[in-house]
Amino acid sequence: QVQLVESGGGLVQTGGSLRLSCKATEPIFSINNLGWYRQAPGQQREWVAAFTSGGATNYADSVKGRFTISVDNAENTGYLQMNSLKPEDTAVYFCNMQLRRRYGSRITNYWGQGTQVTVSS
Repeated sequence: QVQLVESGGGLVQTGGSLRLSCKATEPIFSINNLGWYRQAPGQQREWVAAFTSGGATNYADSVKGRFTISVDNAENTGYLQMNSLKPEDTAVYFCNMQLRRRYGSRITNYWGQGTQVTVSS
């Protein structure tokens, strides 16, 4: 059973940077789509960024120009580079990955366990 392990969260001051990682726990054939979401206390989970198999990226307006999503298929890992962080970016960040475990297998959907990002003012 594939699991996604997230890392890279932590405490940072306003204006700082963090890079979140989302790594599959076993070798896979391909990452088809990657999404990052976040959930602040008392708030609903919101979409942050998406990466599609064609290489297209999309971002929520609140993070556009500051965050960058990427995928490294050789490392079975997705990333979210976060720059110019603001206190309102404070949340638990979750990755969502659609992947093929082997060539020709169906695409399956997985979620990471979440990683806390706290931005102090």
